[in-house]
Amino acid sequence: MTKRTGGRILVDSLLAQGCDRIFTVPGESFLAVLDALHDTPAIDLVTCRQEGGVTFMACADGTLTGRPGIAFVTRGPGATNASIGVHVARQDSQPMILFIGDVDRGTRDREAFQEIDFQAMFAPIAKWAARIDDARRIPEYVARAYATAMNGRPGPVVLALPEDMLCDMVEATDRPRVERCDQFPPSVAPVLEQLRAARNPLAIIGGAGWNSAASAAFAGFARKWGLPVAAAFRRQDAIDNAAPVWAGNLGYGPNPRLVERVRAADLLLVVGPRLGEATTDGYTLVNPDHPGQTLIHVHPDPAELNSAYRADIAVCAGMWEFADALAAAEPPSAPSPAAAEAHAEYQRWSTPAPREGVAMDLGPCVAAMREALPADTMICNGAGNYSGWWHRYWPYAGPGSQLAPTAGAMGYGVPAAVAAALRRPNRMVVALAGDGCFLMNGQELATAVQHDAQMLVIIVDNGAYGTIRMHQEREYPGRVAATRLANPDFAALARAYGCWAETVEQTEDFAPAVARAQGQRGVRLLHCRTDVEAITPAATLAAIRRRPAG
Repeated sequence: MTKRTGGRILVDSLLAQGCDRIFTVPGESFLAVLDALHDTPAIDLVTCRQEGGVTFMACADGTLTGRPGIAFVTRGPGATNASIGVHVARQDSQPMILFIGDVDRGTRDREAFQEIDFQAMFAPIAKWAARIDDARRIPEYVARAYATAMNGRPGPVVLALPEDMLCDMVEATDRPRVERCDQFPPSVAPVLEQLRAARNPLAIIGGAGWNSAASAAFAGFARKWGLPVAAAFRRQDAIDNAAPVWAGNLGYGPNPRLVERVRAADLLLVVGPRLGEATTDGYTLVNPDHPGQTLIHVHPDPAELNSAYRADIAVCAGMWEFADALAAAEPPSAPSPAAAEAHAEYQRWSTPAPREGVAMDLGPCVAAMREALPADTMICNGAGNYSGWWHRYWPYAGPGSQLAPTAGAMGYGVPAAVAAALRRPNRMVVALAGDGCFLMNGQELATAVQHDAQMLVIIVDNGAYGTIRMHQEREYPGRVAATRLANPDFAALARAYGCWAETVEQTEDFAPAVARAQGQRGVRLLHCRTDVEAITPAATLAAIRRRPAG
């Protein structure tokens, strides 16, 4: 057996697991890995500009591939910057592995340069956090990391790599590729029995594990039964929104008619989501004890079942396995009309109407995008009120068409779009960002240009941290503090990065600007100046100030 450096063994182990892309900000703590990657053209090395961008890109890549996105950062400041992506991967159930270059084994526990106890730091937010002290065990750790990140509820793994360990010359046995374990439900008969007995059932879908096969199978099942299907917060791409059973999305600013349907349902078939705070409006729309409602909860991780929510039927299964079993079942003689009614309500709710007195009206802008861009466009956004226009008005085309953090992390949209553009070069990719959101990771435009990513960036600039301003005006009307922003000329900034860019200030100018952007290559950016007064698709700041507190 040939001796190899720890760095070489690590790269070979990643190759064995099918890794073809790594996102990184380089550090001297893992130079041996970078040296091995120099001779490994099969792995595309994406050099980023800040470690938060690194892990956001790895989160998005893991979502799109179903296998862990791979991130490499250095110790101390690199790891702390990267921690935001670990938090997002955890709350969003995204498979990701973060490798951190660490201090030498001989200097540990002396508060060496940039030393942090990474196992203690990441244990609360990672599925598994460990340190590899023996280079001979690298294949074991990497294979376990892949298995841990993919199975059950997907999530992040963090592995610390002592710098001297990566330089050790040792013999090691590579491990074969690890696959996600199949999770077939024991039987769907009890689920079908409850569905047949229900008068007013409704499905809520989301979480991780939705691919095209699972999506098609579940949509087909729901169509045969006439079952309305809603999505958990920022999981609107679980099935194609054009499906005649699609009822819309829950979360912030949902359709009031959909909320009424959830409250009136005598049975909730929850397939994938944890039923988190955003989806359930603070655990009030669906109460953890859900009196008067039967809850069938399907999730790939048994630890989530009967955790926050009492389940009448708990099913531990993967999304495809469960949806496929349902699709094979005998449907009722005629579908319920409820799905068609719910879909008609969704279509009315998701049709933009012009607002009076608004120079830059985002509703018609989304409508213009619907006309101009392909149906399978991938929409990537961070956190902020600006995203509400796309959540409400954009029809998502199925798995992989929405990359948005359920954790509510700002700065996610641009890095996610870079990862999407590199992973799906033949798809239209759009990054959405508010002005505050963009400036948290706008430096990754440099990464996009360097790696020839093809993407459109839309910045919604209202000169404020808009979501916080909205809450501020509701709780303390007229007492504005810390939420106003003085912004740069975003179009000029984009051009400095090497992007094509324009500024748009009138609604009627948006569609022509999109058309011009489509005629360009590389990164194209539209800087859309809006009025903070139009704070959501349905509300103004003036109306929020007048609303009684509480």
